[in-house]
Amino acid sequence: MLSGMQRVALLAAATALLAGCASPPRPPAVDPDAVRAKIRYLMPATLANSEGWATDVYAALEVLDVPATTEHICSVLAVTEQESSFQVAPAVPGLPAIARREIEVRAARYHIPRLLVSAALDLRSPDGLSYGERLDRARTEQDLSELFEDFIREVPLAERLFGDLNPVRTGGPMQVSIAFAERQAKNRRYPYPMPGTIRAEVFTRRGGLYFGIAHLLDYAAPYDDMVFRFADYNAGHFASRNAAFQSAVNIASGRRLALDGDLLIEGSNEPSATELAIRSIGGRLDLSGAQIRSSLQHGDEAAFERTPLYSRVMALADAVPPGRPVPRAMVPRIALESPKISRNLTTDWFARRVDDRYKRCLARAHTAN
Repeated sequence: MLSGMQRVALLAAATALLAGCASPPRPPAVDPDAVRAKIRYLMPATLANSEGWATDVYAALEVLDVPATTEHICSVLAVTEQESSFQVAPAVPGLPAIARREIEVRAARYHIPRLLVSAALDLRSPDGLSYGERLDRARTEQDLSELFEDFIREVPLAERLFGDLNPVRTGGPMQVSIAFAERQAKNRRYPYPMPGTIRAEVFTRRGGLYFGIAHLLDYAAPYDDMVFRFADYNAGHFASRNAAFQSAVNIASGRRLALDGDLLIEGSNEPSATELAIRSIGGRLDLSGAQIRSSLQHGDEAAFERTPLYSRVMALADAVPPGRPVPRAMVPRIALESPKISRNLTTDWFARRVDDRYKRCLARAHTAN
């Protein structure tokens, strides 16, 4: 017979054993050297300093707590190759002419004579060259960004033209949005020493990769195909989900909305075409205009999928004959507009090009295993 103390000890041991069995298995420990070697292997064989690139990619994944899976690695490499061919500061053909056109357009908007603009560009900048000379020598967005930073800070006319908004909006090896990088840095501490600004960090390899990886992977998207993340990288977080939602609104309302992923008009209280289409079926949704607007205001968040608006619109569309579930993600139909783009390109073109690179990377990784 067991004593009372022995029975208590046996029960405690059994409880501990069962608790251990119920705990989820720990993920296997990651070998940083092995991961960096894998990243190097999947990069272009001709890439200079692949060790440095691999180190910065791995460091960003680690800091952002994004698992260094083959899929995540290949997605980062695919976007980087598409955006810059692994150049920290990719050259932009015809950049001086592009920049001059931007200045002329803004001068015309504010009725500033060309003669006055030319005089401002003839002024000496902090590096000893005139702003016009620096403009003519600019080859990369980093060159242009630094020029505009000095121009806006030093020349009153430039402040009138641009305010405090540097017109260079993207940069670095992943061509990430500088506005996104600045928001990201407010929400999560930038992990590297920063002698200058976030804008300046975007134009470094480590900073450009860190913010680009954050934009690509550091959000919870409801996608089962990476092509939708690639579309979001180009069009904005959740644009693919929102385009599918707009498609469902079309089905439920009989309207023909553009599937661009924009649910509201940015910076305006005026109802968008999407909001007006939803209001037309507000009675069937049992939602007021105020409730519809409130839900749409979460359109750039994961929380939008948890709103009554989202679930009821999707349910209505699912019920339309033949009664099959409608897509929950679609590549947005957006024409790409930028002074750097001289062809008719779309978000779909971008996403498919990156997806092709991604799949080739996966195939190479599979061959190596």
